[in-house]
Amino acid sequence: MNRLCNSLEPRVMDDNMLKLAVGEQGPQEEAGQLAKQEGVLFKDVLSLQLDFQNILRIDNLWQFESLRKLQLDNNIIERIEGLENLTHLVWLDLSFNNIEAIEGLDSLVNLEDLSLFNNRISKIDSLDALVKLQVLSLGNNLIGNMMNIIYLRRFKDLRALSLSGNPIAEAEDYKMFIWAYLPDLVYLDSRRIDDHMKALAAMKHQYGIDELKHREALMQAQLEEEQALRQQLQEHKAAFVEGLDGSFLFDSMYAEDVEGNKLAFLHGVGELLEAYKNKFVVICLNIFEYGLKQQEKRKVELDTFNECVQEAIQESQQQGKDWIAKFEEKHLMSLTAIRDESDLASMELRITEYNKDITELFDLLMTLEMQLIEQLEETINMFERNIVDLVGTFIENVQSLLAQCRDLENHHHEKVLEIAINTLEKMAKGELDEDLPDGVRALFVDKDTLVNAVGASHDIHLLKIDNREDELVTRVNSWCTRLVDQIHKDEVMRNRKRVKEINQYVEHMQSELDNLDCGDILD
Repeated sequence: MNRLCNSLEPRVMDDNMLKLAVGEQGPQEEAGQLAKQEGVLFKDVLSLQLDFQNILRIDNLWQFESLRKLQLDNNIIERIEGLENLTHLVWLDLSFNNIEAIEGLDSLVNLEDLSLFNNRISKIDSLDALVKLQVLSLGNNLIGNMMNIIYLRRFKDLRALSLSGNPIAEAEDYKMFIWAYLPDLVYLDSRRIDDHMKALAAMKHQYGIDELKHREALMQAQLEEEQALRQQLQEHKAAFVEGLDGSFLFDSMYAEDVEGNKLAFLHGVGELLEAYKNKFVVICLNIFEYGLKQQEKRKVELDTFNECVQEAIQESQQQGKDWIAKFEEKHLMSLTAIRDESDLASMELRITEYNKDITELFDLLMTLEMQLIEQLEETINMFERNIVDLVGTFIENVQSLLAQCRDLENHHHEKVLEIAINTLEKMAKGELDEDLPDGVRALFVDKDTLVNAVGASHDIHLLKIDNREDELVTRVNSWCTRLVDQIHKDEVMRNRKRVKEINQYVEHMQSELDNLDCGDILD
């Protein structure tokens, strides 16, 4: 299937090839000629044809961010790559190449029509991102396993499929299998599927289809559950309280606490530990619920702020548009009057008046922008104070609740130490009735060893609590700082963009006036 022409060397997709292709495929009328002279921006190109170019590797397409149709058939391409930025692509033709695997299509979420006809592909996969796929051409490849058809069931919009010329097309049950397992398909190998034959195929494979549907339903339910859990986790992380809706923090305190787990074998410690855990988890749940409520408050504050900003910007823009509309109405009349003026002195006077109008418009627009800057600065400062206060209150209350966890830990530590020392004294007197594991007995060689073991367990627990507090405080403060910084940066960029727009508009108006040739007008 290699179509490398011996008389041609493999070619690279460089800027020269792309510019030539864009130029040749652009409009040929006056507008097209002007575009050729001034140059066409690749980002504005919607369709690109690069067939029969002896291209070996897809490259340099990153600028074609608006591209909707790409034709790369009849080349010698070996890999699908370099398409990451073509997110608006709807139609892609890679037929008659040397491609061995389907890959590199993950960003093409809007693709509807894909042709990989006449390549070296042996497996249908890696198309998951193509949720809008309607037409798939894979004829004349090396696909031999009928189970590849099952993979295509996920594409609910797929209506046309071409697989002729593959080993699977030689199977006796080829068409019936596809008709049965892809019931929404309308065309197979360029022929419309007969509804009667589709019904017969469904009856023939009914048992297999029912079993498959059952498996798909189970998988879908599992997928939805996993997605819901991921979404829930993201919401908890956004509130900075993930893992606090249960015993996770408490369990983590004992996960690496070897001595603490040994001490749990002592008589009375088990009951003490259970009571400790219950109280600890209640505090964690309080933190969790409080965190979610505070997250909602922060969200409302941010949403309200964004609404105020957008309202102020839109009001300012509308006022500016009104002024520009009045100016342009007068502008057309002024230019006409200047062109129609036969007296040089009168014309110069009109030009002076028009220049004054342009300057006045510029001053009005810039004043309006300065007023908007002051208004937004006040709004931003107020929001910053409010969000900082919300974050500060959140941190203060969480730290207070975590302090209760430390109090519980300190109390538990004292009780465990008391039980441990009593046990040591009983062992010394030979009054210990319970049979302890060897690992636990090793802690009771002397009082110092025992106290150190209980202390080490206590230190681990406090460290876990401290780390969770530090993590929460650091993350919420970082979030607040990044948010406020981004808001200030966005306002600076908005202002620069607006000032640039005003200058460009005024310069354009001025250039129209400057381009009036007084001599030609008087002639």
